[in-house]
Amino acid sequence: MEMISAILYQLTRNLTPEQIKKSGFDAYFVDHTTGIYPIAASGMPFTATYFQSKGDIITDLVEDLAAEQKARTTYDNILRLTDDPDVRDPIKFLREREIVHFQRFGEGLRIAQDNLNSKNFYAFNPSFDK
Repeated sequence: MEMISAILYQLTRNLTPEQIKKSGFDAYFVDHTTGIYPIAASGMPFTATYFQSKGDIITDLVEDLAAEQKARTTYDNILRLTDDPDVRDPIKFLREREIVHFQRFGEGLRIAQDNLNSKNFYAFNPSFDK
């Protein structure tokens, strides 16, 4: 989030009023000037409800895997839309990081599944249900 915010700040800090209007950034500018306000491309503000946690190792690792893939797809889409190396280079770094996180969560899921016996595999949370 910090790197994306820094990129956005660098891209918007010296905009003229004419550039703000021409780019369609004017509605955002009215509410936030060029301050960083976490918001999706669709216009939906960030909310902590995006974080999911059930306290079950299988459920939570699968959720983590999905989150990493969604972030990677977002970075892929950004890379498709820009040719600015000052934007592309840090986005490529973030994309690579998502791939590594996905791999590590996948390894964690495999380890967790390998340590569940057939009686509790996907059936209940072994840390609570005995």
